[in-house]
Amino acid sequence: MIICHCTGISDADIHSAIDWMRAADPETIITPGKVYRALGKKSDCGGCLPLFMSTMQVSPALGVPAELRGLRRRGATG
Repeated sequence: MIICHCTGISDADIHSAIDWMRAADPETIITPGKVYRALGKKSDCGGCLPLFMSTMQVSPALGVPAELRGLRRRGATG
């Protein structure tokens, strides 16, 4: 399914980019901007961002690496 009509990015492209980034660096934080860059694209109008992000969220490889979970809680004082 086409997610971004401006740049021609499909859901399969997004999932492939996430899988590639996770394989290359298991500790990376994956953002929409990183997905666009991994695909050699730039966002255009931004109309696709809600669908783009919801597509990212269903990827099993998207999760925050275990070592980085809870950093805010551990570093908080008070």
